[in-house]
Amino acid sequence: VGNYRPEFLLRLYRSMLRIRIIEEEIEKRYHEDQMKTPIHLVIGQEATSVGCCAALTDADLLYSSHRTHGNYLAKGGDLKAMLSEMFCRENGCAGSRGGSMHLIDKKVGMAGTSAIVGGAIPIATGAALAAKMQGADRVSVVFLGEAAAEEGVTSESLNFAALKQLPMIFFCENNFYSVQSPLSTRQHPGRSIWKWAATYGLASVLVDGTNVLAVFEAAKAAVKRAREGGGPTFIEARLYRFRAHGGAGDDSKTGYRDIAEREAWEPYCPIRTYHEFLAGAGLIDDKARKQVEREIMDEMLAALDHAMKSPNPVETDLYRNVYAS
Repeated sequence: VGNYRPEFLLRLYRSMLRIRIIEEEIEKRYHEDQMKTPIHLVIGQEATSVGCCAALTDADLLYSSHRTHGNYLAKGGDLKAMLSEMFCRENGCAGSRGGSMHLIDKKVGMAGTSAIVGGAIPIATGAALAAKMQGADRVSVVFLGEAAAEEGVTSESLNFAALKQLPMIFFCENNFYSVQSPLSTRQHPGRSIWKWAATYGLASVLVDGTNVLAVFEAAKAAVKRAREGGGPTFIEARLYRFRAHGGAGDDSKTGYRDIAEREAWEPYCPIRTYHEFLAGAGLIDDKARKQVEREIMDEMLAALDHAMKSPNPVETDLYRNVYAS
């Protein structure tokens, strides 16, 4: 199909669908209060994680914010270790210390996350500086929400990355809300985030964050630029989250956003529109989709069983990785 191999197109679909099914199962079980961690679901935002990570290698480093599940899974993070972390088991990917907002898997370049708005941005910038100083073939990517564009550290990092021509990507997922505050109450209506970023002297683009192939092409171009010494790129991807800012379910009924607004975005669900594209190209049908869904659910249930049967942390473990007394 076009310049893409069918296997690649189907891999993107499976990766997005996998994130969606895993998230829905987490949401379904969250009320049982066995997952001892706050959660921030990415339902509706799967295309950005999958499209961007498809352009990266395991050696490339990805940093993220509090909405971590999609980034972690798309980068190749271990599902069993992720769920064990959410159940606060000692074999969790952060040793039960981090929970959902602090996922990490160094084997695949999931370098770490920060629950602080903008907190991961200077760390990712430092990692990009290290890669340049070492002469390493490694790109640093940081995912941020549009609210991070209101933080001073973001401006400082954009300026520094452009000044030093660092091999990195600032990937802004603009879902128009910070917690329950809409973009219109936080930023001037004339402000365009990607154009603002460009004023720091780096390449900056706007993409449709619901279109996984558009995201992939933007990320691929940014990675190429970084590897060839062309410096950093800022990508703004506009999209919409269908669930609450935190926790399970949709909290639109609280009044912070119009339910009709959310419903208006549903036809642009990244998985729905991409499925229609693949079906139109004759690459998938309902039977094939159901088979993929069963395989993913089997994987999810096995990982849940693994997590719930895993050992709890013990007191002596408190002193592991502690370097001061």
